[in-house]
Amino acid sequence: MKIVIANESYFKYSQIICDTIEESAKVRGTGIAKRTTEYIEKRLKNGNAILALDGDKFAGFCYIEVWGHEKFVANSGLIVHPDYRGQGLAKQIKKAVFELSRKKFPDAKIFGITTGLAVMKMNYELGYKPVTFSELTDDPEFWKGCQTCKNFDILTRTETKMCLCTGMLYDPHAKKKVEEHKLNTKAFTRLKSIKENLFLKKKEK
Repeated sequence: MKIVIANESYFKYSQIICDTIEESAKVRGTGIAKRTTEYIEKRLKNGNAILALDGDKFAGFCYIEVWGHEKFVANSGLIVHPDYRGQGLAKQIKKAVFELSRKKFPDAKIFGITTGLAVMKMNYELGYKPVTFSELTDDPEFWKGCQTCKNFDILTRTETKMCLCTGMLYDPHAKKKVEEHKLNTKAFTRLKSIKENLFLKKKEK
């Protein structure tokens, strides 16, 4: 398995990346924003993406977005092809895109929003902390990227203050605590359930 920094020579994978993101959203039934091939190719071209390849076969992907004049970067679109799930590949990709972000944008705060406990756990192990949306970028273009998510109406109803996703942030300048803590997955599962009951019930009314 190769974990590579993408460039224009990997454009041939743009369609399968889009298809895999869309199919994953259907299976999860939760918010993964759709992406076009043009959108993906822009990230491949500027070297802000990580690809996992099994020989020439697509296995996984994640990309970097830059916001607020490089004050913030987001690691987004983490996806693993169904044929390669359950092998720890997502964690390898996540670590690679995090390291690429730190190398290219050493002073930027790295953030992401997700509904997946597995992604939250990976983020937490890399040093991310759960935060409110107000601590993330206020760039409206970032939130426009959520428009194709099925839960976008929740985000607009709360004026981008809250959604089913949890915001997580890595601040390179924050003081690191010596002790290690495990992510309280039960607490986040309960929080997600509360959000779903609150927002989805309102939607049904």
